[in-house]
Parts: sequence; C-alpha cells; structure tokens
Amino acid sequence: MSAPVPASPPVAERLAAVRERIAAAARRVGRDPAAVRLVGVSKRHPASAVANAARAGLALAGESFVQEARAKIPEARALLEGSGASLRWHFVGRLQRNKARFAVELFDCVESLDRSELADELSRRAEARERALPVLLQVNLSGEPQKGGAGPADLPALLAHCRGLPGLAVRGLMTVPAAGEDPEAARPAFARLRELRDAQEQPEALPELSMGMSADFEVAVEEGATLVRVGTALFGPRETAA
Repeated sequence: MSAPVPASPPVAERLAAVRERIAAAARRVGRDPAAVRLVGVSKRHPASAVANAARAGLALAGESFVQEARAKIPEARALLEGSGASLRWHFVGRLQRNKARFAVELFDCVESLDRSELADELSRRAEARERALPVLLQVNLSGEPQKGGAGPADLPALLAHCRGLPGLAVRGLMTVPAAGEDPEAARPAFARLRELRDAQEQPEALPELSMGMSADFEVAVEEGATLVRVGTALFGPRETAA
C-alpha cells in the first residue's frame, strides 16, 4: 500500500481551477455554482492521486472499471484514514451484469444504468444489502454503438421499469456525447438530455443531469448539468494501461 502523502500543489491548483471554471460557466447563465458538483474521474490514476484530491477538497470520485475500483477504493480509504477527508464513489463506465455485485458493494451511485436486465441485477444485489442504490439512466444521444446508453425512444420504458424496482433509487440521467475538438459541438446533446428529462413523467424526481467531461464541461454546465465528470483536467494525463 502506498504511504500517505500530503496534498500536492498541482492537484490542489487543478481542483481550484476546475471549480472556478464551473462557477464561471454557471454564473454566465444565472445558475448557482453550488448546484453543480464535480466528479473527479480517476481511471488509471493511483489511489494516492485520488487521496491527494480528497485532501484538497474533492468530494466525489468516479471510476470506469470495476476491477480497478476493487483495488483502488479500499486503498484510497486507507490513505485518507484520520485525515478528516472522505470520498463518495460513482461508477461511470459500462457495467457488465456479472460485475453488479461488486458495483453495489463499492459505489454510492451507478451513473451508467442503461438496460432493464442490469437494473434487475443491481436491484436484487442492493436489496440483499438492504439498500436502495442511487442510479442515473444513461442515454445514448450520439447513436454510436460503442457507447453505452438506452436510445431516447427507449428511455420512458426503462425509467418506468427502474422506478418499479425496490433496490434502486433513480436520480436522473447521464450521457456521453460524440467526441470532438470543439466543445460547442456537444451543446445540442446536453440540451437534448435536459429536454428528455423534462419530458418524462415526474421530472422533478430526476434532479440530476450528469454530462460534460474535461473538454466540454463548461458547455454542459451552461445547459443544466448538475454533475460533471472531469478526469484529465483534474488529475492530468492518464497512466498507460498495462
């Protein structure tokens, strides 16, 4: 296990810079900056980097791979023991049904629920642990088959199914737009997710919109994001996968 180290200035400075950019984007459209929360996506970054960010004030961390999280989350918790800092963990990647048990054990929220079979398994596992797992429903607005997410036309049925499961608490929607160099290119997808949420039954029960990453989170905030998933802008370039 890595030895605890104090918060490094680069992480603290990056966190402050990202938060200021979030706040500025919110103010541009008359939103309260406090209504937007930062999820620091730590995929392929060590537990020590996440612990440093938590010591600097990061409250939410995101992971994309269950196997990586199974090692990293306990290590990060151990590194933070006695520091007064803590983290809540969101799963933000594509989740295989056979990893549902670990997701329920490890994470405070699953942001990428996109099909009823996975919903059933997550609910069953959560019920066994006597909890209602907070989830977001991922919507695929780009039409890219390599991306997870239910199609917009399938969202109402998926939402109704998930709302009927006792082990789940549906909190909102999530999307990953098509990749591109221009942040403005993602704006239509972010606006569409907000419109889809508002068109569902009981939209007031879906307060969360998770959208926006390092390249486009300011546009996402302008379009109503309540959660932005930022990795590179916070932690720097990812380590190369082994």
